[in-house]
Amino acid sequence: MVGAPVEFVGDPGLALQLLAWILAGSALGTLSGLVPGLHANNFALLLAGIAPSVPGPPLFVGCAMLAAGVVHTFLNAVPAMALGVPDAEMAVTALPGHRMVLEGRGYEAIRLSALGSILAVLAAVPLAVPITWGVTAAYPTIRDNLSLVLAAVVVALVASERTWRVRGGGLLAFALAAALGALTLDLSPDSPLEAGGMLAPLFAGLFGAPVLIDAIRGSGIPPQDEETIALPRWLVGVTAVAGALAGAVVGYIPGISAAIAAVAVLVFVPGRSGDRGYIVATSGVDTANTIFALFALVAIGQPRTGVMVAFESVNAPLEIPVLLSGILVAGAVGFVLVITVGDAYLEFVGRMEYWKISAVVLGGLLVLSYLFTGFLGIVVFVVAAAIGMVPVRLRARRVHLMGVLIGPLIVGG
Repeated sequence: MVGAPVEFVGDPGLALQLLAWILAGSALGTLSGLVPGLHANNFALLLAGIAPSVPGPPLFVGCAMLAAGVVHTFLNAVPAMALGVPDAEMAVTALPGHRMVLEGRGYEAIRLSALGSILAVLAAVPLAVPITWGVTAAYPTIRDNLSLVLAAVVVALVASERTWRVRGGGLLAFALAAALGALTLDLSPDSPLEAGGMLAPLFAGLFGAPVLIDAIRGSGIPPQDEETIALPRWLVGVTAVAGALAGAVVGYIPGISAAIAAVAVLVFVPGRSGDRGYIVATSGVDTANTIFALFALVAIGQPRTGVMVAFESVNAPLEIPVLLSGILVAGAVGFVLVITVGDAYLEFVGRMEYWKISAVVLGGLLVLSYLFTGFLGIVVFVVAAAIGMVPVRLRARRVHLMGVLIGPLIVGG
């Protein structure tokens, strides 16, 4: 299929058909991104189960999957900011996006997230080939020493905390999450949906439930009246590009999350960007990871994300020019949607009784845990939620909870 990219340029009918598939994938990514607790991997596995029955060229189906994955990384920031906002007294332990919402700057936070994602797309596409070449050269060494690499990441994260007490809290959170991951990740419980996998209850419990539990006592979303971005343009750009580069690391090294990469990025970015920089960096890492995961599949034959597992399952050809075109279109769609939908989302949630929203979303996470992993998933969700409260109460970063993946990888590596 070497001549395929030329055909798309010369055939308007095929180009329109491809665009329709990309937009359809973008619509699915919008839906999944706006559903709290729906992890990208579970969504991708649902797509993989449906894909064989979808009539269409595998390349077009693959483009739709990539588009869904890209738009998902744009839109998933919206419920993360709008839901789970705690009481103002808990702002110290709140997530950066929630702190900005409490300050009435939720519109700005949404725009920072959108900029982080779209700038990461624009940076990652031209940088993907040289970075992939460099990382591929180092990959055998990284693979052979993965346990040491991940252990060094854990030590650095714990050491970066402010005090010894908080470092102890971070280490405790990591150890508990690692033990939970070791006990549950390899389980294959019976569940109503075939897109199962223990990641759904684990991530919903560790990262979603604690935020919502605190938000039940919260007073809701205060009036949002400021959308002007207070971060200098050059710092937004530098942070987003650094996030894109870190996305390559996330795409190649298992266990490293966007949050971990964002913490590392902000150490090297000049200037004090605070919560705003964290939002830009995290969004950039998350979106760029989708692009670098595609190149990881090409370079080392390993599908590093759920989207790429789904992509591989439909036997989509790796026509990079066509796939990158789809990613760029999806990035533009996601950028527009996250601003328009995000503002409306904040306004809608702000008009409702907040404790009811938090309770409903908690119930929704329980339902998703059951659908993906059966009754065992509910038990895992409850245990994970209890562990997820540890760093919150001890004032440590929640990123230590990624021990649920890193711990088993260190032991198994």
